[in-house]
Amino acid sequence: MASKQTVHMNRGQGETSYARNSSFQNAEQNRMRPLIEEAVADLLSSSNSSSRSMVITDLGCSSGPNALAIASIAVDAIRRCLGLQRPPPDLFVLLNDLPDNDFATVVKSLAEFKKNNEHVLAGVVPGSFYGRLFTAESLHLVCSSNSLHWLSEAPEDLKMKSIPAYDVDADVRRERRALVVGAYARQFRKDFMLFLQMRAIELVPGGRMVLSLAGRRSVDFASKFTHAWESVAMILCDMVHMGLIDKEKFDSFYIPIYGPSDEELRQIIQEESSFSIRQMQVPELTSGAYSALITPTRVAYMLRAAFEPIIVQHFGSSEGGEGIMDEFVRTAERRWSLEGSLEEELAQNPRGVLLVSLEKKLDIT
Repeated sequence: MASKQTVHMNRGQGETSYARNSSFQNAEQNRMRPLIEEAVADLLSSSNSSSRSMVITDLGCSSGPNALAIASIAVDAIRRCLGLQRPPPDLFVLLNDLPDNDFATVVKSLAEFKKNNEHVLAGVVPGSFYGRLFTAESLHLVCSSNSLHWLSEAPEDLKMKSIPAYDVDADVRRERRALVVGAYARQFRKDFMLFLQMRAIELVPGGRMVLSLAGRRSVDFASKFTHAWESVAMILCDMVHMGLIDKEKFDSFYIPIYGPSDEELRQIIQEESSFSIRQMQVPELTSGAYSALITPTRVAYMLRAAFEPIIVQHFGSSEGGEGIMDEFVRTAERRWSLEGSLEEELAQNPRGVLLVSLEKKLDIT
């Protein structure tokens, strides 16, 4: 196993690419639209409106058609707010993701975006959003969609003690669940606290953040100890039982994702204290626009597009290289072959999306 996981979505434009299998994420971005529009309106009506420029960044942009969706929402909102009253400020749109992201595709998308938005300057900023990315007080609006549940690393205490994140034995898994999820929760708290601290340095006073990430409702008791990556783990567990992957390798596989509750998120934001919460929403993944997207094949391909790189990196060519992901999709489709089985599985492990709009306080000390 490599010492450090390489996290990125499937590259390119092919059948298994993230670009072709990111409808869930697009639906999530559309849910962010009202919050982004409200943040833009506030920025333009504040003292910042006298500025001749505005800097917007999307953290964890990935690639494909969604890479510029958030930036487009923000730019359109600025145009609508200003109307014909005055020309828009110079807009700087900066897209960020980890260095292994498919930036070649992103740059091509940026070139087309700039043709249709001549007053917009754009660029890419590779690097982890758990560290500094921009100069102090240079950003006006920070957005991040479907990214902040990805951790900087899987919990070190689990890896050091060789405690499986998802044991193939269901009884052992239940006994360890609180221990495992607690370790993930501590890692998320550490990471998200650092994320807030870095953005507090980089945003102008009164600057705004609009974020969405996988999570759960605090009132959903059934999901108190539910992994955000539960479906992936169950599919891989089935593959262990079928002899398609090695149990020892499965036991040492850790997915660096955690889906917090809205109350966890609120507590971390309040403790870090640099931001005021303007809004927090928790729409369910299975409601509205999401429900039409939940089919066995579509969900299987969506999971493949997101998790193939770290699965192949861990299990390697000895398990068939990328062929393991063909088995992954087939296993998922067999698992959900009975009508309603996928919906039942999701109902037993409820999860949702956390949407939060933040404002940087003016009197940070």
